[in-house]
Amino acid sequence: MVTGITVGIKVGLLGMGTVGTGTVEILLNPKDRHPLMKELELSRVGVRSMAKPRQFQLPEERLTTDLAAIVNDPSIHIIVEVIGGIEPARSLILQAIANGKHIVTANKALIARHGSEIFDAANRAGVYVLLEAAVGGGIPVVEPLKQSLCANRIMSLIGIINGTTNYILTRMQQEGGDFAHILQDAQRLGYAEADPSADVNGWDAADKISILAALAFGGRIKREEVYCEGIGQITAADISYSDKLGFVIKLLAIARRWGDGEGDQPQLQVQVHPTLVPKSHPLSSVNDVYNAILVEGDPVGEVMFFGRGAGAGPTASAVVADILNIAALLTVERGHQRQSSGYPVLDPLLACTHQEYYALIPITHTKSRFYARFLTHDHPGVIGKLGTCFGNRNVSLESVVQIGLREQCAEIVVVTHGVNEYDFRAALSEIETLNAIHSIPSVLRVL
Repeated sequence: MVTGITVGIKVGLLGMGTVGTGTVEILLNPKDRHPLMKELELSRVGVRSMAKPRQFQLPEERLTTDLAAIVNDPSIHIIVEVIGGIEPARSLILQAIANGKHIVTANKALIARHGSEIFDAANRAGVYVLLEAAVGGGIPVVEPLKQSLCANRIMSLIGIINGTTNYILTRMQQEGGDFAHILQDAQRLGYAEADPSADVNGWDAADKISILAALAFGGRIKREEVYCEGIGQITAADISYSDKLGFVIKLLAIARRWGDGEGDQPQLQVQVHPTLVPKSHPLSSVNDVYNAILVEGDPVGEVMFFGRGAGAGPTASAVVADILNIAALLTVERGHQRQSSGYPVLDPLLACTHQEYYALIPITHTKSRFYARFLTHDHPGVIGKLGTCFGNRNVSLESVVQIGLREQCAEIVVVTHGVNEYDFRAALSEIETLNAIHSIPSVLRVL
């Protein structure tokens, strides 16, 4: 364990892609930034290829394709992982922790799936794992949840935390275009990956909300239990009808506290899905590639974090902020032993020390408002039949609107009051058996 450091805090960087390059740019240009920046030394940088042309000319001896050599270098104090993916990132981080090195990572998929293993190892070794850049790019939300808001009982987190899907839905809203065409345009412009599955299926947002929920509620979340639904089924018709009804459609990541559960453990609802958001809601005006996270706490009330959720500059900003957090602790503690009875001592507001897994409420047991769009044959009394089926399942309707004709069928849009999801789905199953029903093209939740 490194102690008593005043100068020359050495940083090893794994990966020099978009975020890695942004990180190097900041570290090599400390002028007019925090004074502690001058104490940081970019010691080694791990790259895939030595021959690839780069924006920054680093001394050749600082570059290596041997990433293991960086995490095993005894002179390096902080390892920064920005290579992404699960392996070799997981193995390299665990090896670095075993060597007593602090970790900064932007890898939300790794933390969402293997965070427990990594944090357990870090707690045993007495090192920090900081991950501000893993959620929300440059938006400072992770450390505020751990520090600034730590006196609060967090009630809910609701966020737009994937810029690609927000860009696509914004374009659909503004232009009335269809999903597939705008997705292709987003790929051409570099806002969407060649394989956009993680974004458009909601997986990326689910990774991020599982991390935020763990921090906000002080327990561990099993990523596989997070309900996840993407935006591929959203049509121009749904965008248009939601607009007429006073809503915009956003892919929301939601984490809510439901009661206190057994003992001190709350029941949690954690889910990702496209949602109709009232135009009066603060998240409705978050457009394009921007992200926003609305936090409700007791007693603070509502606090919203807003900014660019991805990109070299914003994400690198968060990476370097984490490096400085660790460097500040190492510097301040000079002359003090970091060990008590042989075990390192960590700042509890920076370390992730919670141990218990939270059981998530199944989606069928949650409550929501719903929007549903029906195509019906031109039969008399069809709206009454819809009302009867919903009434049989205790689903109260807020509005029923017959829009017009589509595909020679009458088009009917229904918005419900808050209802148990199980009851709503049971009503839909009953409605699907009616001869008057041609199809149910869309079912979306309403905030």
